[in-house]
Amino acid sequence: MKNRRLTSVLVGLASLALVAGCSSGSDSDTSDTSSSSSDGGSAVGTQPLTIGMPNQTQTNNSNPFLNTSAARSLGYAFAIYEPLAQVNDTRPAQDPVPWLAKSFTWNEDYTQLTLTVRDGVKWSDGEPLTADDVAYSLQLRKDNDALNVEGLPYGDITQDGDDVTVTFTTGQFVNQIKVLQMFVVPKHVWEKIADPTQDTNQKPVGTGPYVLKTWTQQAVTLDANPDYWGGKLAAPSLQYTSYSGNDTLTPALATGKAQWGWTFISDIEKVYESKDPEHNKSYFPAGLGIDMLVLNTTKAPFDDVAVRKAVDMVVDREKASKIAESGIFPELTSVTAIPTPAGDDFIADEFKDKSYAVDVAGAKKVLTDAGYTYDGDTLKDQDGKAVKVTLSDPSGWNDYITSLQLIADSLKSIGIEADVQTPNADAWTASLNSGDFEAALHWTNGGVTPYEMYSNMFDPAYYVAPGETAAWNFGRYQNDDAAAQFTAYTDATDDAGRKAALDALQKIYVDEVPVLGIDARPAGAEYSTKYYVGWPSDDDDYANPQPTTPGVSLILTKLKPAS
Repeated sequence: MKNRRLTSVLVGLASLALVAGCSSGSDSDTSDTSSSSSDGGSAVGTQPLTIGMPNQTQTNNSNPFLNTSAARSLGYAFAIYEPLAQVNDTRPAQDPVPWLAKSFTWNEDYTQLTLTVRDGVKWSDGEPLTADDVAYSLQLRKDNDALNVEGLPYGDITQDGDDVTVTFTTGQFVNQIKVLQMFVVPKHVWEKIADPTQDTNQKPVGTGPYVLKTWTQQAVTLDANPDYWGGKLAAPSLQYTSYSGNDTLTPALATGKAQWGWTFISDIEKVYESKDPEHNKSYFPAGLGIDMLVLNTTKAPFDDVAVRKAVDMVVDREKASKIAESGIFPELTSVTAIPTPAGDDFIADEFKDKSYAVDVAGAKKVLTDAGYTYDGDTLKDQDGKAVKVTLSDPSGWNDYITSLQLIADSLKSIGIEADVQTPNADAWTASLNSGDFEAALHWTNGGVTPYEMYSNMFDPAYYVAPGETAAWNFGRYQNDDAAAQFTAYTDATDDAGRKAALDALQKIYVDEVPVLGIDARPAGAEYSTKYYVGWPSDDDDYANPQPTTPGVSLILTKLKPAS
């Protein structure tokens, strides 16, 4: 296991001019790029950049902290608010690019991070960005559990001039990406907000390349920030539209009505790329993220490990990949749910050669050994009641709905009746956050190692009681040994310690089945090169291409008008 350290990264310049069309090069290049405007970086396009997501009706909420807000759902939060550093989470070996922090240094055991705030940056209301803003943004997360979606164990937060030092109560080797990707908000605005966990922030003030102009349910429009610290932008404006689902966003992308977005497209070459072969492009960098079937472990029947094991034994991952995801999302083969080949080096020795295989007879035996019975083809619990479950994902998310239908068919093979429900995206998100669901498909983040994936899936550190808002571990899994192993991983000071903890977490996953891994999930996006070029691609893999990630501001500064 490679010990990759995100060490101090410095930029030796007064103002980093990350203008549109800046010169190519790796993100680890921290040399002076202020001369990049000489290669055409000052060119400005004439067309708005149109961006679409299949997330249905939105409400006027631009709170960047809330995953239910329109700003996060559509992604424009990250065109307004910027991170401390740009981290390419699809290529974690790349060095992070200093952004609002012009340098950052971890101590030896990753319990302390010192950030030096970039000078010359202004908020969109004209006020200067200062170390006070960075310290306040960290303190805001420390003081409000609901805003600490990264689940970081904050200690003291201090500042000295342009430097901000944040300590953590445990080592954060594995969470470096989380820390550096955190966005910063203006203290002079947010300290006046009575409840930052509820405020809709309809007049957002950020440092980012774009500022909010208008908000309607038909389109959210952002204009280029004329005083942006990174220079001029290629696109004069951004227009975000939320489509009703995959079926409506797909033709918009194919015809160029939407020039950037992310949606599942079955037979993507025929349905999307062939409609404009010169300009319609897609990019799906693989990593260590997956799609998971989240199981609510606080409710029957998934509070019983026997049911979880049985379901795990009959779900057909090959069909999930080939039928539901048209082969775009690779099949999960390892019983650890760790994607291969990306995660081959992390799989514990005892599971190296163990692969998923559908075993209906074996699953039925697990159930009957646990006291379940059969009345014909119907599974009955220990009280004689038929076992029924509800599977849910938003209407319009066709790949997820197809996958749920396949899972329902698999459950039928062991006598469990499964009802597939399709609420709207807001209601579905709220139900997962609050724990008011039985089972649902959701994604995990990737990361440097499978720790991030597992942590999203079942880390007890994310546990909150049903009714409270969860950031991850939506299934509310609790296990003292799992909690200890997650802590052991983050506290480990060498690769051997991290390997031992990760091996133990794999065993817990296999034995306890807190959630089900379904398929590998590459990051992905569709985009058009008709009006703008410079997108992430296989040839220039500088960022996660999705329009809803913290790297949006980097992508927007890399774009330049098509010639």
